[in-house]
Amino acid sequence: MKIINNPQEMQQLILSHKREGKRIAFVPTMGYLHEGHASLLRKGRAEGDLLVLSIFVNPTQFGVNEDLDRYPRNMEGDCELARDCGVDLLFAPTASEMYPVGFQTAVTVQEISRPLCGASRPGHFDGVAIVVTKLFNIVQPDVAFFGKKDFQQLAVIRQMTSDLNLPVKIVGMPIVRERDGLAMSSRNAYLSNGERKSALSLSRAIRTVRDLYDRGEENADTLRNMAVEVIASEPSAHIDYVELRDSITLEETFTASDTTLMALAVKIGNTRLIDNTVLGEEF
Repeated sequence: MKIINNPQEMQQLILSHKREGKRIAFVPTMGYLHEGHASLLRKGRAEGDLLVLSIFVNPTQFGVNEDLDRYPRNMEGDCELARDCGVDLLFAPTASEMYPVGFQTAVTVQEISRPLCGASRPGHFDGVAIVVTKLFNIVQPDVAFFGKKDFQQLAVIRQMTSDLNLPVKIVGMPIVRERDGLAMSSRNAYLSNGERKSALSLSRAIRTVRDLYDRGEENADTLRNMAVEVIASEPSAHIDYVELRDSITLEETFTASDTTLMALAVKIGNTRLIDNTVLGEEF
């Protein structure tokens, strides 16, 4: 595995591989890798001639008073996991290399960025859109893999890729969960033992809603209220949002169906966690 920090060097190396006809599979991450990331890398290894991983904690997607400075990092461990998954190239630029002095370009995906995390974290998806656009231009992937835990992020990237005619196939991969149901996340490292138990209220709420829906309940308000009740039973849990929306457009829905997304964001102590489910899909 070769590690590259410079964007120009990375782009030139990729272009040389493209000229040889190699299919580039790409997994962009912010590092502190776990089994969820590994599932993306293994899929990429199966689908590409060259597997590229990026690790970049992107400052433009963090708002004021968010956790940029303390976001967990472990490059040594990340490199070990990357090698085990068969990564060929690891791209790990610095912020000054990605956003040099004088940088002033923005990429905004409008409607689909506004609800859910977009309402709670203004500017977040603008940061996601610009960094993914830059990474796609540098890495030139044929196919890129993203986890469905960040469901809205995946929707924004799909929309952006389509709107800008970027020649990249976007693949969404299933959420990977711990044995007790907690969705894997780099931010889980922030949780104390007690908070870790409280965090299970997210997946418990999802299971409760799915069970109600499977028994015939389709009223979105009823389903949402039940999820809120489950989460609110944990004293350390503070709800940002619990919403039912169309899984394609992210528009609000009032009658649940198999294509309805239930998305939630909850603060456990000081740690903001997200989770989701599409009611007609396997949990």
